[in-house]
Amino acid sequence: MVDGIRHTGGRRYTDGAPFSVHTLPLGVLPRMRSTVHRLPAGFWLIFFLAALAAPMPADTIYQTSSQGKRVVIQRDAILVKQDSAILTYKHFDLQQRRVATVTLNQGSLPYTVETSSSEARQRIVDVWKKFGYKVLVTATDGKTMHLSDAYLDFYPPGGRGSLLESVPAITNLPLSVGGGGVDVIDFSKIVQIEFQGDQLKVALNDGTVETGTFLSPTSRPSEARLLGITDRYEPASPDVFDFSLALAKIKEVKFEE
Repeated sequence: MVDGIRHTGGRRYTDGAPFSVHTLPLGVLPRMRSTVHRLPAGFWLIFFLAALAAPMPADTIYQTSSQGKRVVIQRDAILVKQDSAILTYKHFDLQQRRVATVTLNQGSLPYTVETSSSEARQRIVDVWKKFGYKVLVTATDGKTMHLSDAYLDFYPPGGRGSLLESVPAITNLPLSVGGGGVDVIDFSKIVQIEFQGDQLKVALNDGTVETGTFLSPTSRPSEARLLGITDRYEPASPDVFDFSLALAKIKEVKFEE
């Protein structure tokens, strides 16, 4: 928690409370420089701000300053929960290119929300879907699904409950390669992932192919899952996804423009 703010990947405790996920280094992974790099954040910022230039305001989060003035904390958000203790909202994380939730602790300087219509909330979700990672997922049973705002998150084996430690959701693929090396490949560089048992075959947009095994960012028993938003996603949902599938049940993931 930093300055009263908790960022989460959309997971929730079994009692319904938001699951706190801090932005930490990849726990047990060696500190090795990846050969693959993220696109500059400024590239996406230009197009994202251009998309928001049209009149489509969603919810706006304010905080009252000690001088009594309202200060904007977040625009184009969607309120999830508000009470005397906390305020939770969804927004688009431009660096990660996915939807995330933020929880603010109510203190001496209160937070308030200017809410929008359901139509405005749907419009902002449509904008989020344009700028997140789009994939076509093929499961091992042959079923396919188109997703927007795709990312990876981590659960206990079986996908139930919450982890015993904070493990951040990610939009990259940590891969253990030959010779004991590690390559953390950003989603923006991936064209296709083929799952062949424990082995992954990753085609990159520079024409190269990497093979290796998925390397979990935690030493605890965990299940990596691919999550995202489908066309049936409800803006009022407290979650930032409506599709979740364990990597062990995936045959192929194709990244789309």
